[in-house]
Amino acid sequence: MGRIEKKFESLQVKNEKALIVYLTAGDPSLEITKKLICGLEKAGVDIVEIGVPFSDPTADGPVIQAASQRALKAGTTLPGILNMVEQVRRVSEIPVVLFGYFNPFFTYGVKKFAYAAHKAGVDGILVVDLPYEEAGELRTHTDAAGIDFISLIAPTTGTERLNKIAAKASGFIYYISITGITGTAAPKITDIKNEVGKIHRITSLPVAVGFGISKPQQAREISRLADGVVIGSAVVRLIDENKNSRNLVRIVSDYVSGIKEVLR
Repeated sequence: MGRIEKKFESLQVKNEKALIVYLTAGDPSLEITKKLICGLEKAGVDIVEIGVPFSDPTADGPVIQAASQRALKAGTTLPGILNMVEQVRRVSEIPVVLFGYFNPFFTYGVKKFAYAAHKAGVDGILVVDLPYEEAGELRTHTDAAGIDFISLIAPTTGTERLNKIAAKASGFIYYISITGITGTAAPKITDIKNEVGKIHRITSLPVAVGFGISKPQQAREISRLADGVVIGSAVVRLIDENKNSRNLVRIVSDYVSGIKEVLR
């Protein structure tokens, strides 16, 4: 049993919902990203998504796009991110999901990447622009390495395709609560209730809801319907606003602990 599955099982026993937080690796530096991960774990975060910066992040809104550009300008690379995860793994067992676009993994070499990610301690991978039908090239190697392939389900996903995706998914299902890019709209609870309910009826995997969630009240309402919530743009924005503060880790930790409190 992997770290992601263990985490969701332990939360279920405690009647808690998962708080999953997204960070852009290398914004403002990989060293600070590492400190943030450790601080987030202490603040109650259950799973971290580490964004691999890419020059053309088509699914991301302006906040995460800007963070990716800053990280790339700072010299952030996929090998550097894997090395950072390996350093985190020496002191932490928090589940780590790499979140990104296929190009960096393809350029690195998919077989080589799967081996290196497993060795570093990566638990899951989520590739935004790799459709279910085209995932085999990467999954052949990540599945063999024991890395969960986190699948995205959108409001526009039809029932037949939903069934196919869910049948092959592992770790958890990531439900995108809005159409469009990250951090630009608030999700509608009624829509989430209907769609998450549909997913729960066809798979026993946990369902986490992301895109557009930034406030404790939103997280509380969504947690009644799903197994976890994902906070992304709000955290990335907070990091940028406080990147020069010596209290950065505490500021971000205080924010996420307020979200986690309503999920207990």
